[in-house]
Amino acid sequence: MNNFREVNDDILKEWILFREDELSSITCDEDKKHWVYFDEISEKILRNVPKKNKKYVQKQLEILDDNFLDYLGYWNEKYYRNGFVDGSQLVMGCFEE
Repeated sequence: MNNFREVNDDILKEWILFREDELSSITCDEDKKHWVYFDEISEKILRNVPKKNKKYVQKQLEILDDNFLDYLGYWNEKYYRNGFVDGSQLVMGCFEE
């Protein structure tokens, strides 16, 4: 039997990727209010950086963006996966004697 708490390429991983795609689209005003406007913020920062430092700062902002997305992916998977397993165990516990 699979241990769904372990991160693997399984049906739960496919569901998490589906949800990630779904959640990454802004669908309502509430989503817009809580969105991370990284590109807009980066542009504002870069407009105020001296030309000689612009490439360096731009590269660091790109690294920060990639790191932040990796961070979100990790935590989303960890907590979606564990929440799913916890919920499943609660339901299965109702049917045990």
